[in-house]
Amino acid sequence: MSASLAPPDEAGVAAVVAAAHAAREPLAIEGNGSKRGLLRPVQAARTLSVRNLSGITLYRPAELVLSARAGTPMPDIASALAEKGQQVIAEPPDLRAVFGSGEPATLGGIVAANLSGPRRIAWGAMRDHVLGVRFVNGTGEVLRSGGRVLKNVTGLDLCKLLAGSYGTLGVMTEITIKVLPAPEATATLLLEVPDLAAGVGALSAGLGSPYGVSGAALLPGTPNLAALRLEDFAPSVAYRMGRLREALGRFGDARVIEAEESRAFWRDVRDAAPLGAQPEDAVWRVSVRPSAGPAAAAAAQALGGRALLDWGGGLVWVAAPASVASHDALVAAAAVSGGTCTLFRGPDSLRLAVAVLPAEPAPLAAIGARVKAALDPAGILNPGRMRAGL
Repeated sequence: MSASLAPPDEAGVAAVVAAAHAAREPLAIEGNGSKRGLLRPVQAARTLSVRNLSGITLYRPAELVLSARAGTPMPDIASALAEKGQQVIAEPPDLRAVFGSGEPATLGGIVAANLSGPRRIAWGAMRDHVLGVRFVNGTGEVLRSGGRVLKNVTGLDLCKLLAGSYGTLGVMTEITIKVLPAPEATATLLLEVPDLAAGVGALSAGLGSPYGVSGAALLPGTPNLAALRLEDFAPSVAYRMGRLREALGRFGDARVIEAEESRAFWRDVRDAAPLGAQPEDAVWRVSVRPSAGPAAAAAAQALGGRALLDWGGGLVWVAAPASVASHDALVAAAAVSGGTCTLFRGPDSLRLAVAVLPAEPAPLAAIGARVKAALDPAGILNPGRMRAGL
């Protein structure tokens, strides 16, 4: 493992980055290191951790705004919000089981990877709820983008660039996000469907209904289960669930789970627990149009793997043997429908041998290269994380 530096404050982070820039010394950027197995191994001798930059710096429940330092563990944020009956909108996953980590993800890590859970289909991705960031660029400068208000149109929106950049453009030190009230009640309709195509049909029908579905997942197995979630005030959930069950009854035998049983079910879906990924497996995320989800799941099963479909069938989690052949087969299966495939977790040998992310169109890659050159001209931040040499 590389030597680890964990400065106590933002100034310390800036000093480390400035020194690394001057020396042209690459740095691996992380929070708690809970996702070290994500994408490609970083090619750096030293690690810069923001784990000591922890704590909520501003929370205004009435304004639905929270700011926290980037190293703040997500359970701490969830706990503070729960005390006021609020929640992180994008429902980001807890992937400790997937990565075999004992440490929880940090706010900075979640935003850097733009990780979102089942509620993404209703409320958008994690990046959509980031109002502002403070970050250190690749030369050691402290920059700020956005602010602490919901209607914010000042300056270039670097928040969207940093979210999903995996620490390659800057080291986030503080992040401001929108939050929302947590629902009073939740209920989930479980349908036993004959096959995955019928399951996606049920999910599509539910999402196209007027009943406000906030989660739509498909669990292959015996039986195959299509799950649709409703959240809101208790009377509203009860009424809408009755109508939804009536509308979707043609798809298969139905039952309803409520309250904590429903919440536990969606925590498992959020965290990819039904996938049953084993330590020897690699894990992929295949993004396709929902109607192509069953074909992607079939490709996983043909490899001797397992699949879990979320986002109405548009996100297919796959656990399968960790091999180049498995990767190539899943990439090909995604490409048939114009989708993409990401190697989410795997052994270093596989992560170094394949393209872990889909190739970018040339015009987009050129824009990305210019952004990288502007924010990290020496290329010292997380080199190799997303693509070889980058």
